[in-house]
Amino acid sequence: EVQLVESGGGLVQAGGSLRLSCATSGFTFDDYAIGWFRQAPGKEREGVSCISNNDGSTYYLDSVKGRFTISSDKSNNTVYLQMNSLKPEDTAVYYCAGDPSYRGSTPFLCYFGMHDWGKGTLVTVSS
Repeated sequence: EVQLVESGGGLVQAGGSLRLSCATSGFTFDDYAIGWFRQAPGKEREGVSCISNNDGSTYYLDSVKGRFTISSDKSNNTVYLQMNSLKPEDTAVYYCAGDPSYRGSTPFLCYFGMHDWGKGTLVTVSS
Protein backbone atom coordinates (compact mmCIF):
# COMPACT_ATOMS: atom_id res chain seq x y z
CA GLU A 1 0.00 0.00 0.00
CA VAL A 2 1.39 3.36 -1.03
CA GLN A 3 1.67 5.76 1.90
CA LEU A 4 2.80 9.38 2.06
CA VAL A 5 2.81 11.08 5.44
CA GLU A 6 3.50 14.78 5.80
CA SER A 7 4.88 16.51 8.85
CA GLY A 8 6.49 19.81 9.78
CA GLY A 9 3.70 22.28 9.24
CA GLY A 10 2.87 24.97 11.75
CA LEU A 11 2.57 28.66 12.46
CA VAL A 12 5.45 30.94 11.54
CA GLN A 13 5.93 34.66 11.15
CA ALA A 14 6.57 36.21 7.77
CA GLY A 15 10.22 35.89 6.87
CA GLY A 16 10.59 32.70 8.86
CA SER A 17 11.35 29.16 7.79
CA LEU A 18 9.80 25.71 7.98
CA ARG A 19 10.87 22.32 6.72
CA LEU A 20 8.21 19.90 5.60
CA SER A 21 8.87 16.17 5.49
CA CYS A 22 7.13 13.50 3.42
CA ALA A 23 7.80 9.98 4.66
CA THR A 24 6.96 7.41 2.01
CA SER A 25 6.46 3.65 1.86
CA GLY A 26 4.85 0.97 -0.26
CA PHE A 27 6.62 1.61 -3.54
CA THR A 28 10.08 1.66 -5.12
CA PHE A 29 11.32 5.10 -4.14
CA ASP A 30 13.77 5.42 -7.03
CA ASP A 31 10.97 4.92 -9.56
CA TYR A 32 8.78 7.73 -8.30
CA ALA A 33 8.41 11.46 -8.65
CA ILE A 34 7.35 13.13 -5.42
CA GLY A 35 5.79 16.52 -5.22
CA TRP A 36 4.52 19.15 -2.83
CA PHE A 37 1.20 20.75 -3.63
CA ARG A 38 -0.76 23.34 -1.71
CA GLN A 39 -4.29 24.57 -1.48
CA ALA A 40 -5.28 27.80 0.19
CA PRO A 41 -8.89 28.53 1.21
CA GLY A 42 -10.95 29.45 -1.81
CA LYS A 43 -8.14 28.75 -4.24
CA GLU A 44 -7.28 25.91 -6.56
CA ARG A 45 -4.60 23.42 -5.70
CA GLU A 46 -1.20 24.20 -7.21
CA GLY A 47 2.02 22.30 -7.59
CA VAL A 48 4.71 23.97 -5.50
CA SER A 49 7.75 21.80 -6.13
CA CYS A 50 8.43 18.32 -7.42
CA ILE A 51 11.41 16.03 -7.77
CA SER A 52 12.04 12.89 -9.77
CA ASN A 53 13.93 10.25 -7.80
CA ASN A 54 14.67 8.62 -11.15
CA ASP A 55 16.71 11.40 -12.76
CA GLY A 56 16.88 14.10 -10.09
CA SER A 57 14.99 16.68 -12.13
CA THR A 58 13.12 19.30 -10.18
CA TYR A 59 10.36 21.81 -10.74
CA TYR A 60 9.44 24.92 -8.80
CA LEU A 61 6.43 27.19 -8.98
CA ASP A 62 7.64 30.63 -10.05
CA SER A 63 6.45 32.27 -6.85
CA VAL A 64 8.64 30.02 -4.66
CA LYS A 65 11.81 29.96 -6.75
CA GLY A 66 14.79 31.07 -4.68
CA ARG A 67 12.89 30.57 -1.42
CA PHE A 68 11.95 26.88 -1.39
CA THR A 69 14.21 23.88 -1.91
CA ILE A 70 13.09 20.31 -2.49
CA SER A 71 15.35 17.40 -1.65
CA SER A 72 15.14 13.65 -1.52
CA ASP A 73 16.82 11.31 0.95
CA LYS A 74 16.95 7.82 -0.47
CA SER A 75 18.36 6.38 2.76
CA ASN A 76 15.02 6.87 4.48
CA ASN A 77 12.61 7.31 1.54
CA THR A 78 11.75 10.84 2.58
CA VAL A 79 11.33 14.03 0.59
CA TYR A 80 11.78 17.42 2.19
CA LEU A 81 10.65 20.91 1.34
CA GLN A 82 12.75 23.62 2.94
CA MET A 83 10.75 26.83 2.93
CA ASN A 84 12.57 30.07 3.66
CA SER A 85 11.49 33.72 3.57
CA LEU A 86 7.90 32.66 4.04
CA LYS A 87 5.13 35.05 3.09
CA PRO A 88 1.51 35.24 4.23
CA GLU A 89 0.49 34.14 0.73
CA ASP A 90 2.28 30.83 1.34
CA THR A 91 -0.42 29.97 3.88
CA ALA A 92 -2.13 26.76 2.77
CA VAL A 93 -2.52 23.08 3.41
CA TYR A 94 0.52 21.42 1.89
CA TYR A 95 0.14 17.95 0.46
CA CYS A 96 2.76 15.42 -0.53
CA ALA A 97 1.99 13.34 -3.60
CA GLY A 98 3.68 10.68 -5.67
CA ASP A 99 3.50 9.04 -9.07
CA PRO A 100 5.76 6.76 -11.08
CA SER A 101 8.22 8.89 -13.02
CA TYR A 102 7.37 7.20 -16.31
CA ARG A 103 3.93 8.84 -16.26
CA GLY A 104 5.39 12.15 -17.31
CA SER A 105 8.07 14.78 -16.97
CA THR A 106 8.54 16.37 -13.57
CA PRO A 107 6.95 19.69 -14.62
CA PHE A 108 4.03 17.81 -16.19
CA LEU A 109 3.34 15.79 -13.06
CA CYS A 110 3.72 18.88 -10.89
CA TYR A 111 1.23 20.83 -12.98
CA PHE A 112 -1.42 18.18 -13.50
CA GLY A 113 -1.14 16.36 -10.19
CA MET A 114 -0.14 12.91 -9.08
CA HIS A 115 -1.86 9.63 -8.30
CA ASP A 116 -1.14 9.05 -4.62
CA TRP A 117 -1.66 11.66 -1.91
CA GLY A 118 -0.97 12.29 1.73
CA LYS A 119 -3.46 13.90 4.08
CA GLY A 120 -1.74 17.26 4.24
CA THR A 121 -0.14 19.54 6.79
CA LEU A 122 -1.20 23.11 7.51
CA VAL A 123 1.26 25.96 7.08
CA THR A 124 0.19 29.33 8.42
CA VAL A 125 2.34 32.40 7.88
CA SER A 126 1.38 35.43 9.93
CA SER A 127 2.12 38.97 8.82
